Amino acid sequence: MQAFRRHEGRMVPLDRANVDTDQIIPKQFLKRVERTGFGPFLFYDWKRNERDFVLNRPEFQGASVLLGGQNFGCGSSREHAGWALEDAGFRVVIAPSFADIFRNNCLQIGLLPVQLSEASVRRLMDLAAEDPATTVAVDLEAQTVTAGGLSEGFAVDAFARECLLRGWDRVGLTLRHEAAIAAYETRRASWLPRVKAG
Repeated sequence: MQAFRRHEGRMVPLDRANVDTDQIIPKQFLKRVERTGFGPFLFYDWKRNERDFVLNRPEFQGASVLLGGQNFGCGSSREHAGWALEDAGFRVVIAPSFADIFRNNCLQIGLLPVQLSEASVRRLMDLAAEDPATTVAVDLEAQTVTAGGLSEGFAVDAFARECLLRGWDRVGLTLRHEAAIAAYETRRASWLPRVKAG
């Protein structure tokens, strides 16, 4: 997992509440087991059916911070939703509230979900709509979001924050104990089954 300390990027204002995971990445694209390759299908139905959908607009191409409404990431527990956002180039999602499973899935892949007040998210959406070149700085170490005169702190679980700052996903957390695991394996009874690496 790529470590996350501070990110500065342009914003996409997706001004919709209750954006569910089936809209983020529709079910027909869940046939892969890899975490990559989902980006082109992000918000597939909305992109295809709504000509003026915000992610179809050229001025928002290449943005890396997605702004959403209340209850972002509701619906099913599919991990692919976070994978699709990350694969499409997003590093941060800012919204007034998130579905818990979606939030946790994001934190485990290095995609930072930031919960701000509704008024602050609205201010960021207005800034992005007024000037799509406006950037926002999201500092995980300081736990602040700064853009266009707005500066607000945000909360994040301490353990998740530490993992993000160090770039530790579940595999990385396990590999911190690699020496202890190897020592245990040398002491195991020889008749027990073994898994060969590589």
